[in-house]
Amino acid sequence: MNLTLPSIGLGTSANDDPDECTETVRTALDIGYRHVDTAQMYDNEAYVGEGIARSSVDREDVIVATKVHPENLAYEDAIHTAHESLNRLGLSSVDMLYVHWPIRAYDAEETLDAFETLYEQGVMEHLCVSNFTPALLDEAREHLSVPIAAHQVECHPFLRQEELRQYAAKHDHYLVAYSPLGRGEILDEPELVAIAERHDTTTAAVCLAWAFAQERIVPIPKATGTHLQANLDARELTLSSEDLDAIESIDREIRAIEPDDAPWL
Repeated sequence: MNLTLPSIGLGTSANDDPDECTETVRTALDIGYRHVDTAQMYDNEAYVGEGIARSSVDREDVIVATKVHPENLAYEDAIHTAHESLNRLGLSSVDMLYVHWPIRAYDAEETLDAFETLYEQGVMEHLCVSNFTPALLDEAREHLSVPIAAHQVECHPFLRQEELRQYAAKHDHYLVAYSPLGRGEILDEPELVAIAERHDTTTAAVCLAWAFAQERIVPIPKATGTHLQANLDARELTLSSEDLDAIESIDREIRAIEPDDAPWL
């Protein structure tokens, strides 16, 4: 695996206020983040790019990821809009380019041929996918001559993605966890509250610490303000084997993001 990701990244979903998004990205980089994730769908690539430019961190020290909108996945559209993404970001290339969802305009052969062309053009350093099922990952790997470097999915203590974690280990790619706090929907769950109380910390820190304890998972929580530092500080929390076993024994699933055309439905 040539790609090396830091233990945590910054998600920017739903952060489309120009000033707030720019300042959030700048601050995140200045306090220690080195992986920033955006998407065409988020309508904030220009603000993310401005935040990167305003930070004190050199571009080569930041892993920048964006994703091609599911409506832009036909061959010519994918190529054209990926270059538009670079223009909005103010970059000559991105480190990671994702197929955002394998739905709508997605066609395995056509879309992945476009991504291989983008790879050959130097638009991306690493080809990535998001929200795929194991069957769709198999199909993609059959079409690709370029390895999949990362697979991004919702993942947290109430959606642990065991099958996709095993797949990532088998095929040597990262599992990048979006919504690692379940968009806040899991933070009052009794199992997490009990663990947080034992450690005198927050349930958000527990969720992130669980991800850090997994070999293949890299969480990218969306955060602003003081939460930026709090999420970095969660790296100092070490969950006990008892804590991890308690999380692994949770038999309920909570999924925060599931569009009507999600590929697993």
